[in-house]
Amino acid sequence: MAKYWFETLGCPKNQVDSDRLMTHLESNGFEEAGDVIGADVVVVNTCAFIDSAREESIETILELASLKSKSAKLVVTGCLAQRYYEELSESIPEIDVVARFGEDFTKATSLGNKIVRKPKVGALHSPSPGSLPLMDLLRLPRRRSRAPWAYVKVAEGCNKNCGFCSIPSFRGRQVSKSIDEIRREVEELGVQEAVLVAQDLANYGVDNYGYPNLVNLYDTVSTMVPWVRLLYVYPTGLTDRLIEAVATSAIPYFDLSLQHVSGSHLRRMRRVGSATIVLERIKKIRNIRPDAVFRTSFILGYPGETDEDQEMLKHFIEEAELDWVGFFPYSLEEGTFAAKLSEQIDRSLALERINELSEIQDRITRVKRMSLIGKEITVLVEEDGRARSFREAPEIDGVCLLDSSDAIGSFVTGRVVEINGIDLVVESNNKL
Repeated sequence: MAKYWFETLGCPKNQVDSDRLMTHLESNGFEEAGDVIGADVVVVNTCAFIDSAREESIETILELASLKSKSAKLVVTGCLAQRYYEELSESIPEIDVVARFGEDFTKATSLGNKIVRKPKVGALHSPSPGSLPLMDLLRLPRRRSRAPWAYVKVAEGCNKNCGFCSIPSFRGRQVSKSIDEIRREVEELGVQEAVLVAQDLANYGVDNYGYPNLVNLYDTVSTMVPWVRLLYVYPTGLTDRLIEAVATSAIPYFDLSLQHVSGSHLRRMRRVGSATIVLERIKKIRNIRPDAVFRTSFILGYPGETDEDQEMLKHFIEEAELDWVGFFPYSLEEGTFAAKLSEQIDRSLALERINELSEIQDRITRVKRMSLIGKEITVLVEEDGRARSFREAPEIDGVCLLDSSDAIGSFVTGRVVEINGIDLVVESNNKL
């Protein structure tokens, strides 16, 4: 039986795509290889959101090309393949197949004689006898999760036009799955925690139902699994009803898409909001659930960003006392509104601003983690000696280190005895 090796880069939404593609490969006669060298087909699911992601994708492609066996075929798919199809096809001869979104590369692989052809340039947009067959990547079957949690992509694409973001140009406008489709997927995954993801999660369902329907989706999934987590929600989508639902749940975790808090700077970013509005929402949530957890990310160095904008963001971080914050330097993306703006900020200044804010946030995060010492918490066991509480999103935040070997997928109560960096050390109540 032919074997495959999959390498996934980028965001959780990419991981869902990879899960579906691996399931599809297995339904077409492949089985997963134990390592790259043992694979007949090596697939790289790439990211192309910003410069660093593109660089990592190219480096990974070249690295796997050097590690795989000579007879193995190298397939590149994902955002980089979609956005830079012609460039990849022409400039990296090590690649055997460049497959854009929905192109079924398994049909381009001849297992008998090990021949894999490259699709013709433009084949996806102008179907021809030499093009790859198409499939609905959002709805491909997906195997049962191997972990006690799973990302569940509820929609693809985005209708927004943020100044810095290129995603709509290659992911397209939003297409949502129905609540019934998502319900069936969650049932088939067999998990204890469902992590709902989309490019614009708060806008889920507007194309199907005529209005954002995230609350109804959230309520439905919450009846099926103990934990439901949302990654991530635009502040404008944080309605009173959604706040109430999440704040009173087992996972009072709010991942907010802020990017900045200066009102004038947000308008330059083609976004809305302000520090005052966000702080009011955070206060409302904490009044309902004092131990609610907050995560967000900020872009520093977007064109036109001033020292005053930096000071406003600094004061916001100090006042908001969020649990988890990521800081990223602005990346100029061709075809975006921001690429044409004057007042481009020097990258070194953006990094200085990131360092200033990171020092403040690191202290806040550490204090919040230390405040948990001595408290009893409930955790979901992910693997032997490793778990997460509601405070930690998978693969993003810290983890909980357990001193016992509780069953994977079980919920365990225990006491936080110390912190290790940003991780919590938990003494299980089940310890013998």
